[in-house]
Amino acid sequence: MSLGRALAFPFCAAVAIGVAACSSPPHPERPIPTPVPEAEIQPPPESVPELVPRPEPRSRKGNPPFYDVLGKRYFVLSSSVGYIERGVASWYGPGFHKVRTSTGETYDMYGMTAAHKTLPLPAYVRVTNLQNGRNVVVRVNDRGPFVGNRIIDLSYTAASKLDMLRNGTAMVEVRNVELPPSLDAPAAAAQITAETAAPVAVPNSLFIQAGAFSDPKNAERLVQKLRGGDYGKIFVRDNEIAGRRMYRVRIGPVPNVAEFDRIVAALERTGINDAHLALD
Repeated sequence: MSLGRALAFPFCAAVAIGVAACSSPPHPERPIPTPVPEAEIQPPPESVPELVPRPEPRSRKGNPPFYDVLGKRYFVLSSSVGYIERGVASWYGPGFHKVRTSTGETYDMYGMTAAHKTLPLPAYVRVTNLQNGRNVVVRVNDRGPFVGNRIIDLSYTAASKLDMLRNGTAMVEVRNVELPPSLDAPAAAAQITAETAAPVAVPNSLFIQAGAFSDPKNAERLVQKLRGGDYGKIFVRDNEIAGRRMYRVRIGPVPNVAEFDRIVAALERTGINDAHLALD
């Protein structure tokens, strides 16, 4: 990411008065991750086994009802069940290795962990690189990323397994890992290994969704507003969702993270602050 956690301040001061749980400050972020000295890479990322989720209680730290960072308020979700999000992932490494995370645990850049702004801590999610189909399961135990439109910050090892170290970012899908309560540890491990090893279909194209409307006239008004703004191809895609016809304004296809960032920033300048990544 970029500068967010570099502007660290005591986390307790950022949350509402009366919230007892207090976590460490957000960790700094950079546009380009610092290279990792090869001598310090232990163990090699490819040798780290896949993570097996297990039932865990909510952490006593890092789960206030809401908190404020850089002038923005974030509300922590009560549950991760059914959670799915698509957007840009980044990673954080050497500068924060062994620094305390929001749960109070020590950050291990060689583990399979991640930081997220609103998921309850801890949570287990499967992150799929939508540009190459690779996927991993990570344990979310930290808060962030707080700058730009990044949706998750991965550990060095997790980012390596997704083949996103060189670019520093990737367009991903983040999906909650939900296991039946009766699944024992060996069965859970087998299921996770099978799902992670299975090839994931890479979408033909990725788009930015600028808005979704039940009234086609509102969708067309947004299209007209955006025309001539150097966004690329703009169109309306209509689908029936849960029995309702929805008209979604799409831009794209989007070839890479740099173009995604450019278009999202341009949309924000027009007052559209909820644009997000969408599949074809």
